[in-house]
Amino acid sequence: MTHFLTYDDVPDLNTLIQEGLNAKQNPFADQALGHNKTIGLIFFNSSLRTRLSTQKAAQNLGMNVITMNVGQDSWGLEMEEGIVMNGDKAEHVKEAAAVIGKYCNIIAVRAFAGLKDRELDYSEVVLNQFKKYAGVPIINLESATRHPLQSLADCITIEEFKVRKRPKIVLTWLPHFKPLPQAVANSFCEWINHTEAEFVITHPEGYELAPEFIGNARVSYNQDEAFEGADFIYGKNWSSYRHYGQVITQDPSWMVTMDKMRLTDNGKFMHCLPVRRNMKVTDEVLDSPQSLVIEQAANREWSAQAVLKGVLQGL
Repeated sequence: MTHFLTYDDVPDLNTLIQEGLNAKQNPFADQALGHNKTIGLIFFNSSLRTRLSTQKAAQNLGMNVITMNVGQDSWGLEMEEGIVMNGDKAEHVKEAAAVIGKYCNIIAVRAFAGLKDRELDYSEVVLNQFKKYAGVPIINLESATRHPLQSLADCITIEEFKVRKRPKIVLTWLPHFKPLPQAVANSFCEWINHTEAEFVITHPEGYELAPEFIGNARVSYNQDEAFEGADFIYGKNWSSYRHYGQVITQDPSWMVTMDKMRLTDNGKFMHCLPVRRNMKVTDEVLDSPQSLVIEQAANREWSAQAVLKGVLQGL
């Protein structure tokens, strides 16, 4: 791999999943690969699992790690080309990315959607500007439209816990009081559509995702019907794509409860975290043996390690 921005950068999904499982069994087998190499973790937004898991994975591979919070540890960065910089951004990405690329062999970037301008968000300005000017491989730590390291961890988790070759996997919308990006849901769809699964997306009307991410999934507006016989329930909130960034309902009946989980075939519950308890999912579900949220989060280390190994091998 040269860059890791979307699913399109994955040479082979099954091989990448196996690399993650191999790393889990022997975390330090490839330490020599990252010796005297440096990764820069550049955060435009808050993080817990992404920051810690990527740093740990890099260290497992023998890498040095530099972490920077843009606007706190550094100057604010201007992304627009040809602009008169008389605002609150003191440095342009042209210089910043190029300089960071001189210090680092790999740059990993996290930048969320603004949820104001769909065209702008879906053009992935931040990632593409770093890719254009850094001169080194760029890894997506979550962008406006995708979260591929999370999706790889999800695929690793499903591979570990599935009990049939072609499981039924349901992505369900969850209620939330403020608009959230479509990135995790988009990315999960993109990756699961490349696996052998019966894939269903369920949400209230008006929360349809972009068609290119829905792919071959079946869409249902009836959550109970979608849950029937499911092997995995993946819960996530996202704001409206059609009415971009808007919250058009907060219907509490879409919260995942144990009664709903009983509709599944002893299904497992997944969520990328953080999760708001008893608004999106009940305590009873999250604290039950059916919950995989901790195992799923732990697999973030191995998804990051599998990707970093592939990028290091391409240097």
